[in-house]
Amino acid sequence: MADSKVASAQPAVQEKTNWGLGVFYGLGEVGSQLSWYMINTYLTIFYTDIVGLSATAISAIMLIARIWDAANDPMMGAIADRTHTRWGKFRPYLMFAPPFLAVFNLLTFTVFPVQGFAKVLLCLICYIGAGMAYTAICITYGGIVNLIARDSQVRMNYTSCRAIGGSVIQMILSAAAMPLILYFGHSKVPTARGYFWTTLCCSILLLPCFWACAAKCKETVHIDAPAAEKRKVPVGKALLTLCRNKYLMITVFCVFAGAMGAMARMSMLAFYCIYVVGNPMMTSVIFPTMTAMQLVGNFTLPWGTKTFGKKGYMLITSFVQIAAMVLMYLVPANNKVFLVLVSALIGLAMCNANICTGMLSDCIEYGDWKYGIREEGLTYSFMSFGVKLATAITGSATVLLLAKIGYVPNAEQTETVKHGINVLVNLLPAVIILISTISIFFYNLPKKRMDEIGADLDARNKQAKEMTLAEVQ
Repeated sequence: MADSKVASAQPAVQEKTNWGLGVFYGLGEVGSQLSWYMINTYLTIFYTDIVGLSATAISAIMLIARIWDAANDPMMGAIADRTHTRWGKFRPYLMFAPPFLAVFNLLTFTVFPVQGFAKVLLCLICYIGAGMAYTAICITYGGIVNLIARDSQVRMNYTSCRAIGGSVIQMILSAAAMPLILYFGHSKVPTARGYFWTTLCCSILLLPCFWACAAKCKETVHIDAPAAEKRKVPVGKALLTLCRNKYLMITVFCVFAGAMGAMARMSMLAFYCIYVVGNPMMTSVIFPTMTAMQLVGNFTLPWGTKTFGKKGYMLITSFVQIAAMVLMYLVPANNKVFLVLVSALIGLAMCNANICTGMLSDCIEYGDWKYGIREEGLTYSFMSFGVKLATAITGSATVLLLAKIGYVPNAEQTETVKHGINVLVNLLPAVIILISTISIFFYNLPKKRMDEIGADLDARNKQAKEMTLAEVQ
């Protein structure tokens, strides 16, 4: 089927958004953030200041974990796509994998009474275990949106609910995490006990969130493959075909580069508050401000993507985010009101990360229409791997860069080191996000085109059912 030729037929009935279903879908992201917030925000500083790992050891842990993910993520996506149970193909993972995730999260923030290589090995095993459990959940959770909604904008609306749920819990965690760490640690500075008990609270709370999401998000959308494609495509061939999907590759690159910029900033922001601003409790001001404004931004997603399109709203919010980061880099950190205001602007624009999730759903539809390949789990594994690769690169690179600029744990930093932290928190992420934004100019799947592609797929689905019925008769 030619790329430029799309059926002009429109769906007979316009699908409506079920906002109640959206709430339960959003609970899945609440569970995800309860799991991954501590790792994204505090794992690097936990490794350096609490466990006492060297920059080389941390880099090795991140590198080895991501090499494993290179095989694990697509393997998990393929397994999910080929799962057939009475609950569906994705819901079982939301039902049974969360307890494993909770256990490995807790182990990741455990200080074991060992030294040397054994310490590094245990940290690696726990981190990989948390990553594998998270992969099993996040790939299936991301893919299930294509099975609970058919319309492109409806899927975007459910993705917005997911974003809102994530923002709400991030706002709570950003305000509460450091105070809880200090409270449980019975100290004015973070301790191992504080990190452990805070992670335990998050690990317990994530369980009902995933289970409620699994209970309500029934897989009601079914798209049959063309008659010629009924035979299950081998995983290797499916991967190669997905790589031919130009819009998928653009979206995955945008996710990867955007996540790398965002995570580089978030992983270093605690260092910025503690050593540049000079007040650890500023983490409980800046983090909540950003997440509160990200929540506001997430509420604008249905309107923004409908008004400007996913591509247009992505570009607008990205350039706002870049400009705010550069401004924060240029202005000294001694004006706390200014820091809060600029952080609010950055947080508002951070809602754009969720636009990519909506774009990925459209890429699945386009790939099915163009190549006859509909592998939701495998497709979402691309994004999962992109995010975790970004986490690995930023986790490894930033800790090496910290060592390069002369950072000394638990000590007063020189002005040179403070400037270096400022670069890592603001200027470097702005450059990376700019690179991510450039790729979006080549994305071209507007709502009108997605409606036409959807009509084509619906017609194909109807024809397949009629042929099956005829064969039975």
